[in-house]
Amino acid sequence: MTCNITGGRKHPLLHILNSDLASAHFLVRKMQAPPAYEGMLIHAVLHRVEGDYRNAEAWYGDVFHGEEQECGGKGCLERCWGGGREGLERCLGFVRRVEGLRKKNVPVGKGDGGREGSGQGGYDERSELEDLERESRREIEALVGWCVERFGTGKCEDATQVWVRDREEVREMKKKMVVGGEGWRQF
Repeated sequence: MTCNITGGRKHPLLHILNSDLASAHFLVRKMQAPPAYEGMLIHAVLHRVEGDYRNAEAWYGDVFHGEEQECGGKGCLERCWGGGREGLERCLGFVRRVEGLRKKNVPVGKGDGGREGSGQGGYDERSELEDLERESRREIEALVGWCVERFGTGKCEDATQVWVRDREEVREMKKKMVVGGEGWRQF
């Protein structure tokens, strides 16, 4: 299925649902600055899914603060997690729950630094995993709903009109990550 999705003009959330994180990241990098808060929120979801929890928290926080400043908190984060600081805290609590379960179930020396895990989830872990999967799906469905209401479902033939330009310090940081060997993932 990945070939069919990557060959077309598909939404980054579809790539995330298909576990094609590289394609999702390629697309969200052009929609990761204000006023494209939905793109920033997709970027947060992407980092949570790939296990980069601190970066996910930073992106969620950026969306919250930007939407608070520009539109009184009425935006995609409110749609997905509820309004105000309580919505942000629910969201960040979800990230911490995902991280906690993942670290509990990663064998020593594997993955993203799990210390205690045996890799063998028990009943409680399976139940928690199912709860987290439902919550993740709910978040993505709410974000898709926001995007559909805001942009519609038609094909976007030329996305250059909706691309945003990063601030200079962000462009420098991205350059260091891609060609300078810095950052969480190595290219």
